[in-house]
Amino acid sequence: LLAPEELLIYEMAENGKNCDQRRVAMNKEQYNGSFTDPSSVNEKKRRDREERQNIVLWRQPLITLQYFSLETLVILKEWTSKLWHRQSVVVSFLLLLAVLIATYYVEGAHQQYVQRIEKQFLLYAYWIGLGILSSVGLGTGLHTFLLYLGPHIASVTLAAYECNSVNFPEPPYPDQIICPDEEGTEGAISLWSIISKVRIEACMWVRSRLSGAEPDDEEYQEFEEMLEHAQAAQDFASRAKLAVQNLVQKVGFFGILACASIPNPLFDLAGITCGHFLVPFWTFFGATLIGKAIIKMHIQKIFVIITFSKHIVEQMVAFIGAVPGIGPSLQKPFQEYLEAQRQKLHHKSEMGTLQGENWLSWLFEKLVVVMVCYFILSIINSMAQSYAKRIQQRLNSEEKTK
Repeated sequence: LLAPEELLIYEMAENGKNCDQRRVAMNKEQYNGSFTDPSSVNEKKRRDREERQNIVLWRQPLITLQYFSLETLVILKEWTSKLWHRQSVVVSFLLLLAVLIATYYVEGAHQQYVQRIEKQFLLYAYWIGLGILSSVGLGTGLHTFLLYLGPHIASVTLAAYECNSVNFPEPPYPDQIICPDEEGTEGAISLWSIISKVRIEACMWVRSRLSGAEPDDEEYQEFEEMLEHAQAAQDFASRAKLAVQNLVQKVGFFGILACASIPNPLFDLAGITCGHFLVPFWTFFGATLIGKAIIKMHIQKIFVIITFSKHIVEQMVAFIGAVPGIGPSLQKPFQEYLEAQRQKLHHKSEMGTLQGENWLSWLFEKLVVVMVCYFILSIINSMAQSYAKRIQQRLNSEEKTK
């Protein structure tokens, strides 16, 4: 229910020492019985950070791929070691897996329940997987929402108003949406009925965003430096960060609730602030749970549903056609696409296939391919930089012990 870093950032900050002790620990390092100049330590950390940020595929492809491969081996080794020390859990999991496989393939009256469970499991796994991807490699989650969850909600909304029903035949729903044989009553669709139809997908997408990596002292130091500079800065971004900090610090539970409920890229800062000022864990977790899983999820769903409701879509298409000069040419592919979708909903897919293959469908498909490629590149770069950080930490440790 939390974004990638939020819970772990909070725990790290809360379980640490106070602000002054952290600053001393990060800015002063003992070397042969004496302390180094904090400014030189910070300068070295800055150079190391810049060196790591330059390890990307489009600047240093060979080194990036090499470090990525080595980091993959390190992670596999760590996981193998963890599994080896938890042999009882591994054996229990394998036995359970064997029982499930046998149940799946053995014929019997239980197969109808197996198929139903399989269908629900695959549905949950799909949306949970997209939520994890949004946390691991696609940043704030906006990308997978725009590419997958948002279009799904939009498709259900358009179909619900066209069919006057949300009781789509299963199968093929949710893989494909077609109208039921019994047409619904005109005007029978309500906002709440569409919200209920897509609740499971939205809940699974939100719940999966609890993963993330724990930040280290260097990243926490960046947070403290940001707060120091934000006090004197006048730009909008710095003032927004300072406002989030003040809101969480002064208002407490309701401040955290407000930050978690409103879609914004600064909620990570709210998590760090909670730990920094020792806000009780359950206050932070409860506010985040309510804000993200209930309020924010419904805000996003309602926004998409209203945007793609029948009369709003018709008004938007008419507005596009009213643009001087290029309006009609821009309006035509939208009209063709909507008409093709209506035909598919009414079991006329063979009539609408050719019309539906316009530049809108082509553009969206290419956008999905670009985002997936970006995700893969970001994972490779991130893992390569992680291995470079291991090397820097090892070299720094060796220097201290000389």
